[in-house]
Amino acid sequence: MSNPRQYNAQSARPASPIQLALEEAARAAARGEVPVGAVVTAADGTILASAGNQTEAAKDASAHAELIAMRAAATALCATRLAGCDLWVTLEPCPMCAAAASLFRVRKIVFGAYDPKGGGVEHGPRIFQAPGCLHVPEVIGGVRESESAALLKAFFLARR
Repeated sequence: MSNPRQYNAQSARPASPIQLALEEAARAAARGEVPVGAVVTAADGTILASAGNQTEAAKDASAHAELIAMRAAATALCATRLAGCDLWVTLEPCPMCAAAASLFRVRKIVFGAYDPKGGGVEHGPRIFQAPGCLHVPEVIGGVRESESAALLKAFFLARR
């Protein structure tokens, strides 16, 4: 299993968090993982952590890019919450990852491709609209959607 990337103030900054998430997704695909990448940024835009899916390598169905990146960011901040932090991900978070983002108190979620089958934000159970949801982040979907969708499409076409 590859480790999530943690960053510090001296780390090189990529063009954008969503670009880094796309790069993480491409690396995940190269490892045989579903190509999803995630990045967590601090309030000032500093990148705290990034990761790609690792469910196959870890033999862990919960090893989604979002969870790995949020855990690494919390470790980097020595905190249990990511208040003021943003989550950038190439695919609409599933219900598990959306619920985790709420528990981590993420300020904003920015995602690429929509996921009508497995999404938990704009589709499916719509976690943030549930009465029991304790924290609702701002959500922006469709950012670099075509690139994110193309990675997923190519990955699954190659497996058929």
